[in-house]
Amino acid sequence: MSQNNALQEVLEVIGTLLGPDGCPWDKKQTPDSLCDYLVEETFELIAAIRQQDTEEILEEMGDVFFLLLFIAHLCQDKFSLEQVFKFNAAKMIKRHPHVFGDKKFENMEELLATWEKIKKEEKQEQKKTKSIFDSIPPALPPLLKAYRINSKAARIGFTWQNNAAQEAKLKEEWQEWLKAKESGEQNKMEEEFGDYLFCLTEYARRHEIKPNTALDKANNKFLQRFKAMEELAAQKNIDLSKASPEEMDRLWEEVKNKNK
Repeated sequence: MSQNNALQEVLEVIGTLLGPDGCPWDKKQTPDSLCDYLVEETFELIAAIRQQDTEEILEEMGDVFFLLLFIAHLCQDKFSLEQVFKFNAAKMIKRHPHVFGDKKFENMEELLATWEKIKKEEKQEQKKTKSIFDSIPPALPPLLKAYRINSKAARIGFTWQNNAAQEAKLKEEWQEWLKAKESGEQNKMEEEFGDYLFCLTEYARRHEIKPNTALDKANNKFLQRFKAMEELAAQKNIDLSKASPEEMDRLWEEVKNKNK
């Protein structure tokens, strides 16, 4: 089956679900009501990709595409799927003048700066934005949003001149956090801790680390080790809920050593 035929098959399934003899639940949905499902399915796809599970990627990618096509069908009185694809193709061609045109860039920084400039010009033409940050979704998870803010700021040169200067700022923010902690003022502690996290996110970006991905890996590593620790405790007839901190530390270290 060709890609076009496969796409048509999914569109026909959606049409049937929303048709006269279709599914009552599906026919009640709106683009807005499907947003939460789209977010959930997208996170499931991300998990499958990070686990490098090909079968799960295939399934979850299908779920994401299905929801996008579902939303497109519900919006067909406003625009067509063809318009969506053509608009996106034209946008990508315009934003890659070094691929589809004769533009030359000396380095990646120049390339990304041009990307932001083109995006800003597009938004100004549409009269939808006044800031380079307006394209960042307000509901983006905070850690990911901090990365995108720092990234966009860097593309127009609004960042520290070098890594040493940024590291000095990171140390400064840490000292401000310690000072706030000593004060015991909750609001001040939250503010300074937030500033430190924001600065630490930029530190990660400068070292080509995506903090959201790094934290997700750290979360999964902890969960895997803790599960292994629970299994080890069960083998040793140790009740973790009653174990001392020293006992849990020994179990944890044993699990870590086995994984090395």
